[in-house]
Amino acid sequence: MKPFERTLDTKLILSIVATGIMSFSGVVVETAMNVTFPALMEEFSVTTATVQWITTGYLLMLALVIPASSYLKRRFAMKALFLTAALLFLLGTVLAAAAPSFSWLLGGRLIQGVGTGLALPLMFNIVLEQAPLDKMGLMIGVASLITAVAPAVGPFAGGAIVEAFGWRMIFVVLLPLLFLSLVFGVTSIRQVSELVRMSFPWLEYLLLVCAFACFIFALTGASSAGWFSAHTLGLLAAAAVCAAAFYFHCKGTQAPLIRVQVFRCAPFTLSMLAIVCVQMICLGIGFLIPNYAQLVLHQNAFAAGCLLLPGCIVGAAVSPFSGRLLDRFGAKRPILIGNLAILFAAVCFGAFTLQLSAAMFLVIYLFFAFGQGCSMGNSMTNGLRQLSAELNADGNAVINTTQQLGGAVGTSIVSSIVAAAQAQLPGDVVTGTMLGSHAAFMMLAALAVMMLCCSLGAFYHTGKRGTVRSFCVQEKGSR
Repeated sequence: MKPFERTLDTKLILSIVATGIMSFSGVVVETAMNVTFPALMEEFSVTTATVQWITTGYLLMLALVIPASSYLKRRFAMKALFLTAALLFLLGTVLAAAAPSFSWLLGGRLIQGVGTGLALPLMFNIVLEQAPLDKMGLMIGVASLITAVAPAVGPFAGGAIVEAFGWRMIFVVLLPLLFLSLVFGVTSIRQVSELVRMSFPWLEYLLLVCAFACFIFALTGASSAGWFSAHTLGLLAAAAVCAAAFYFHCKGTQAPLIRVQVFRCAPFTLSMLAIVCVQMICLGIGFLIPNYAQLVLHQNAFAAGCLLLPGCIVGAAVSPFSGRLLDRFGAKRPILIGNLAILFAAVCFGAFTLQLSAAMFLVIYLFFAFGQGCSMGNSMTNGLRQLSAELNADGNAVINTTQQLGGAVGTSIVSSIVAAAQAQLPGDVVTGTMLGSHAAFMMLAALAVMMLCCSLGAFYHTGKRGTVRSFCVQEKGSR
């Protein structure tokens, strides 16, 4: 295969758009369905703890599929992976739209999760492999923008569609977009790297599946069984054992599912943890605000969805601009500005939960979305550029996996906190939702502090070791 020249051409742009549409569609449905939870609970007679699996189950499937992306990239052509992703997402969308019961709806969402789990890392791998190096921050910012726009569209569109046509139309309106994505992808996605014939590491994958599944089931079951029950602690222990077994098995094999040596690079690992914290906060807030607005403030689904719209538009607009700042001035300024904005918003949500009005939700969320736009894509760029080129696909898989897992964990934890508070006051849903939301927002504020510490740690290690990229490459070569 001839050496590929990195150029910003039409095929690269259309490839990013094609894969981005599926990622966009997945997040649109995810955030739009948050607005529909009260309606779904009534139609299917399910509880808060059950209905949140529409989001948690989808994110769990992403977390189970994305770890294989590094192997899939090396083994299969990008166009074949894209076609598989597109067809699966279309199938899941049709099943969810026609679902006669909650289990069918959940099944459709899980299939959509598999499709998005293939498409999301594919989009970033295309950028990492084909984009000009001097425009990497901008291009990752643009790729992040595609999925960042979705939270702006989701709650607003979801509320409007539910009020006018019912929740099933949320899935129907995606179909034209998905067919457009299919056309763009078939005509533009190209293969620029050699494929490697290798067997799939089933043992490692099953260990990872068990670890993630046990972890999520422990969190979702904690609201009913208790955080310190034998059931919850047993599942958490099983998750830890499986995760440790996965790590050490990958470390000792020549062709692992993921080359876990990426974790030896401290700036990469700390950047990844900061991204996970932001994702947990983002999905947690995305669950809390629409439900609080409907159950406590008695807003309709459309009005509840509109509360997130201005902030998400701001965050989406900031993302590529902040990526350009990284290309010109470095990562530290945009990331730390973003972190401080997120921390400010999280503290405000926690401090004023019991006095929150619709206007306060809207204003405070503007600060959060601005911070997310500044920090999310730039933290990913800053983490990945510390790794050698041959480890980029593994780093991409790790970041996207942990990001989706973080979203599932954030949704699970906040929903279990709210459900537990509602269960303590069975005759007073309003007060139970208020108290549960207050506790959940305080937990998200603590996560924001952790996020800032991780970002500061990443920059500390960068300064301490000088050229971090050379350090991480050296670590790889000294094994």
